[in-house]
Amino acid sequence: MPALPTFRLEEYFSRWEFVAPYHLTASDAETVSMAELLAMAGEEDRARWETLRLGYSETFGLPALRAAIAETYERVDAEQVICFAGAAEGITLAMQVLLDRGDHAVVVTPNYQAAETVPLAICEVTGVALREDQGWALDLAEVERALRPNTRLVSVNFPNNPTGTVPDQRTWRRLVELCDERGVRLFSDEVYRGVELDPRDTLPQAADLSSSAVSLNVLSKAYGLGGLRVGWIACRDGAVLERLERAKHYSSICNPGPSEALAVIALRARERILGRNRRIIAENVPVVRAFLDAHPDLFAWEPPRGGCVSFPRYLGSDGVEAMCAELVEQAGVLLLPASIYRSELTAVPTDRFRIGVGRADPGEALDRWASWLDERR
Repeated sequence: MPALPTFRLEEYFSRWEFVAPYHLTASDAETVSMAELLAMAGEEDRARWETLRLGYSETFGLPALRAAIAETYERVDAEQVICFAGAAEGITLAMQVLLDRGDHAVVVTPNYQAAETVPLAICEVTGVALREDQGWALDLAEVERALRPNTRLVSVNFPNNPTGTVPDQRTWRRLVELCDERGVRLFSDEVYRGVELDPRDTLPQAADLSSSAVSLNVLSKAYGLGGLRVGWIACRDGAVLERLERAKHYSSICNPGPSEALAVIALRARERILGRNRRIIAENVPVVRAFLDAHPDLFAWEPPRGGCVSFPRYLGSDGVEAMCAELVEQAGVLLLPASIYRSELTAVPTDRFRIGVGRADPGEALDRWASWLDERR
């Protein structure tokens, strides 16, 4: 596979994420401490943690972890799950396994950069942009027009990063049906599933709806446990899982045993963790709304329907790139400007920025931002 381009988001974060005092663009939910997580453990899981030996673990993942993951699906068994060191490894290896030179893929934009740069390094890719003028709606007719005889994959991410959009149930199910009818594999990035503002917006997982679909998930985003570096792919096509295992032999080989033991605890306490994170998001949305609404000459915003991020417009004459750069340099408040989400496949609005709503207590950061705006005026 040819060399990949610079990962813009990670390059930006490597400069600012751990030095900016106010991280207001975080894509993950509020995390927990080790003590808090271990306090959620049952007797068996606590014993596993305390007696854990630090050798290699199974490439597919700890059996107890795969079983706990399978419990989050309706039609997926533990044998139909393979674990990865985070979602990024899953995306990269899945694209290498599912695509080949001469194939064609369809990727929805805007997106997490790897969702398009990895397949672009392998084969031809067509982008389908979410409809900004319709609340970031997915245009199924455009997806269908993009399909070719050699299309092997349609890649989507809902709830979406960075827009926070979620398609309606009818659109989602029709997308799955369309892929099945055309013999195209659906790759569904579902890392924000479980923290929708309205539980009725929670979509069925792709791997439950289709025997060929691939569902990607991770403990980093909705669960807020990025430090564990535990992600997974669920697919009822055993041949895909076998190929993914062989590909993983060339990358992480296996996940860290301590991370997998802690991941079991988190998944068995998932309703408690996700419920807390939904409450944090629900509390933060009106706070962020009040801040942005107080500056109607500068911002226009639709709150996310799902996930921990959204993509407001910046209306200032200086432009969003200058605003974000000066805000972090002068006030220490970190946002992601639109350039981080530019695409080689479609146009992406250049007046947007990503703001996070998943971390607890954003008030201090918003106050600092407000003071900075007042000083500029």
